[in-house]
Amino acid sequence: MIRNPETFSAFLADIRHFVRTECQPMEDQVDRTDEIPEVLVERMRNKGLFGHSIPEAYGGAGLTTEELALVNIEVSQVATTFRARFGGNTGIASESLVVDGTPDQKSKWLPQLASGRVTGCFALTEPQAGSDATAQKTTAARDGDDFIITGHKCYITNAPIAGLFTVFARTAPDSTGAAGISAFLIERGAAGLSTPPAYRKLGQHGSPVGEVILDRVRVPASAIIGGVEGQGFRTAMKTLNKQRINLAGLCVGPALRLVAEMVKRAQSRQQFGQPVGEFQLVQHMIAESNTEVHAARALVLETARKRDAGEDVTMEASMCKLFASEVCGRVADRAVQVFGGGGYIADNVAERFYRDVRLFRLYEGTSQIHLINIAKRTMAAVAAADPT
Repeated sequence: MIRNPETFSAFLADIRHFVRTECQPMEDQVDRTDEIPEVLVERMRNKGLFGHSIPEAYGGAGLTTEELALVNIEVSQVATTFRARFGGNTGIASESLVVDGTPDQKSKWLPQLASGRVTGCFALTEPQAGSDATAQKTTAARDGDDFIITGHKCYITNAPIAGLFTVFARTAPDSTGAAGISAFLIERGAAGLSTPPAYRKLGQHGSPVGEVILDRVRVPASAIIGGVEGQGFRTAMKTLNKQRINLAGLCVGPALRLVAEMVKRAQSRQQFGQPVGEFQLVQHMIAESNTEVHAARALVLETARKRDAGEDVTMEASMCKLFASEVCGRVADRAVQVFGGGGYIADNVAERFYRDVRLFRLYEGTSQIHLINIAKRTMAAVAAADPT
């Protein structure tokens, strides 16, 4: 749902101008140095990029799902690391608070996340709890009015720079699966919480990803999101349901950029006395790519509109994430092919995006997990509609 088309169009144009004139020229530098200059981060804060999905009452823009999808498609047409810097705050790192936080938790943290004064992170994944997120080994033991949290989180975006950690831990020691998992808000500086240096990664350089070590971290019971024990996994799934639509939009943007880059390359590179774009096999790769990108974009926007209308889009969100991430990977591969040998050389737009977008098929649920989820929900839906 777009609430005011004219106002939103101007809003989107301003974002487009910022990312293309201030972020895009920095792509190569950030990829080489693995760091986004603080002056650019401050510009992101001033532009309000950290608070897009946070309600207006807490200093955010309060974008609808469809509006946020269109913003994500726009900002991800430059190197994906730029959106990762502010995207946690306006997505996965704030959504738990938005959907389930207590009034006090929201009023304390959402304005700081929306302004970018505090960077948040979503600490769910563990060495043995990735696709099976219910296999949480991190524990939170009751000690009077407090909890003592011990555990190890890994592959956490923005962990090395985060000031606020949403940590999932098992509060019911004898529980299994989703039961007994609670979500805690923990500030950096808490005794026993540490973040080792960021990982070296294949791509998305400039977006720090790392581990969170929790060694008997003491927090008050009021740190539980929503103030209720055992609801953490439900909170996580609510958060991820929306985030999967966001991530699908973030897959569409790079693919759109790569289609444009493929066309430029095909028009400028000469082989056999003519531009390579004159050859039908190259045209085939461009046509397939553009068609798939438009199909992914349509699916994302349709699902976003359904969510705005209050419909249950759990399966559709999974479809969005699966289809858009796979499309993005295929388009990136074709882009390298169209660029030829140059597509394999560092500091080339096709090579960089090829590395950057590979992650999309892994986080927020691997493609294989989404296939399983979609199949189960499809079979259940058909059985419910026709019990015979």
